[in-house]
Amino acid sequence: MYTDWLFETAKAKNKKIILAEGTEARVVNAAIEATKKGIARIILLGEETAVRNAVPGADLTGIEIIDPVSYAKTPEYAAYLYELRKEKGLTQEQAEKLSKNVLYFGCLAVKKGDADGLVGGSVNATADVLRPALQIIKGKKGIKTVSSCFIMVLPESSPYGEKGVMIFTDCGVIPNPTSEQLADIAKSGADSARALGGIADPKVALLSFSTKGSAKDPLVDKVTAALAIMKEDSSIDFEYDGELQLDAAIVPSVGAQKAKGSAVAGKASVLVFPDLQAGNIGYKLVQRFGGAIAIGPICQGLASPVNDLSRGCTVEDIVGTVAITALQTL
Repeated sequence: MYTDWLFETAKAKNKKIILAEGTEARVVNAAIEATKKGIARIILLGEETAVRNAVPGADLTGIEIIDPVSYAKTPEYAAYLYELRKEKGLTQEQAEKLSKNVLYFGCLAVKKGDADGLVGGSVNATADVLRPALQIIKGKKGIKTVSSCFIMVLPESSPYGEKGVMIFTDCGVIPNPTSEQLADIAKSGADSARALGGIADPKVALLSFSTKGSAKDPLVDKVTAALAIMKEDSSIDFEYDGELQLDAAIVPSVGAQKAKGSAVAGKASVLVFPDLQAGNIGYKLVQRFGGAIAIGPICQGLASPVNDLSRGCTVEDIVGTVAITALQTL
């Protein structure tokens, strides 16, 4: 049911998504499938003959193929990249070379408004996908931290989350976030809940091994400091609370007992983990023991969406990531 909602919502947005690694067979097949489903308008990057030869005889009708090396706008992109990064030591020659790299080119196209989002990582490492995104697209207004989330689709019998969907964050990027970063992660998690989970009223829980001062430790202090930072942010338009133990965050009876009067305790739909160890372990426990489907990691906090694939991804994984990327667009 979630996949149906995801694809239908992406279809309605009709966004233009770049698949950067257009000479890879899985990527080409995913472009064909996404086009057939109407999930997005697809751009494949790469030399046209190499793109077409990736899946010989494939019907690429409706799919745009762009070769960064010969594209008419590449010099314009190179000039923009030079202006953007010259104070960081980037030379004009380096900018011209980078602008012909599919990942840099793709991020430049998104930044300039010629595409709405980018998906990469089927053959490139995560660092190579995120580096140009951080340098060119950068963070959303009011967000300094790029993080990740998982969409957790729970079994139909589960009483947790919003119609069986929860957001877990950050489970894939920042090993030991500061209080300031935790506050950013919480805000991005709420954005992801709305855009990707269909959760109109996200309730965000900042997790700890303590609930409302039940334990004293610097690890708890980090979470309570994040809460204090959020309370100073007048732009926040969602319910949040912390520090909360997991059961206090999601079980109504425990939340009522341990955090009386909380608008979030017992009703959380977004779980903010205090560090990457807890987040990574937590989502895998729910996936393996709880029978949940874990979709991600999904990048969040960027001004325009860029998502990284696993190098072991399937065609279905890529199609799903295209739909998710479309939903993250403004």
